[in-house]
Amino acid sequence: QVQLVESGGGLVQAGGSLRLSCAASGIIFSFNDMSWYRQAPGKQRELVAFISIGGATHYTDSVKGRFTISRDNAKNTVYLQMNSLKADDTAVYYCNSEASVGFTKGRSYWGQGTQVTVSS
Repeated sequence: QVQLVESGGGLVQAGGSLRLSCAASGIIFSFNDMSWYRQAPGKQRELVAFISIGGATHYTDSVKGRFTISRDNAKNTVYLQMNSLKADDTAVYYCNSEASVGFTKGRSYWGQGTQVTVSS
């Protein structure tokens, strides 16, 4: 019943932009911290961006100033705006939820991932 569905990935040239979306269902969205992770082949999955239930944001150093995470609680959706894309941004991007409050505090879910490929 819980579902996180990413969309918006694709092929883009270096310097270009993409906006990823993650639509959540089956959770109380406003009670969940939301994050974007990414994983390139042969590398560990890394946290890219985080947004708390209160709207506080954090970014990994490599994307600071280029990526923006936001959420729309009315739409149960979290976004990742990616600008000035680099080849090193190529990865599968995953949406993650973690309950920050409530009976299910600490419970976490993952989306299926969406491929982002940045070409030269």
